[in-house]
Amino acid sequence: MKASTMQPNRMTPLLKQLEEQARTLSPEDRARLAESMLESLQPSIPEIDCAWAEEIERRVDAVDRGLMPTHSAADVFAEAKTILP
Repeated sequence: MKASTMQPNRMTPLLKQLEEQARTLSPEDRARLAESMLESLQPSIPEIDCAWAEEIERRVDAVDRGLMPTHSAADVFAEAKTILP
């Protein structure tokens, strides 16, 4: 069912049961389940997945070789605090 046609707060008994069971999972398993459910709504496109994998590999290699600047999390958060309201 498309999100635009779903009625808020209306769950079938099966959906309610599944949600209750999912809430008993560990946070890691709930995250895996959520990711799987989201992927089922918009399946991946192999060409895009491949392009992202290549880009990730390129960036990791650049960092490993010292060709890409890195910043500590503390510095990033400090700068963000000066920029964001």
